[in-house]
Amino acid sequence: MEHIHLLGYGGFPKSVCTSVNECICHGIPDSRVLEDGDIINIDVTVYLNGYHGDTSATYFVGEVDEEAKNLVKVTKECLDKAISICAPGVKFNKIGKTIHDHADKHNYGVVQQFVGHGVGRVFHSDPVVLHYRNNGRERMVLNQTFTIEPMLTIGSINPVMWDDNWTVVTEDGGLSAQFEHTILITNDGAEILTQC
Repeated sequence: MEHIHLLGYGGFPKSVCTSVNECICHGIPDSRVLEDGDIINIDVTVYLNGYHGDTSATYFVGEVDEEAKNLVKVTKECLDKAISICAPGVKFNKIGKTIHDHADKHNYGVVQQFVGHGVGRVFHSDPVVLHYRNNGRERMVLNQTFTIEPMLTIGSINPVMWDDNWTVVTEDGGLSAQFEHTILITNDGAEILTQC
């Protein structure tokens, strides 16, 4: 049985999250018309054969400015670099350090209130995966599945939740981008389970 899993999850009213420009995450799709120069993150969860997969990517709408292009590029690089260091025995805090170090090189903020998570038969489970520098001591183990989903900002990393109790935007209205994959820890590193 395959189906999109977000509809109704925790009361979420739609099947996907669509986060435009200053929206950090959990944007609810509506009738807003996208404009040339916007960026949009689309976050999808699928349930297939008893397991969940969670992934997102940020896309350009028409011609975007260099500032937006670079933010999206660096956010994707943060995800790729974090995945590249994953393997059995590696501390989860290395993910946060890898992401934070790369974001810092480009003067971007790393949102700290939202995290990656274990995923499999249950949609959200341990481990909690922090995307910023931390002192966590837990290590990755063979056959573990979890998401890495860094959210970077051009300005403030402080989130503000809208009255819908889902949509989260940057405090200062600055752009935010996110990329996410579900990965499996293998003998020789990590396999991306949500690769298209």
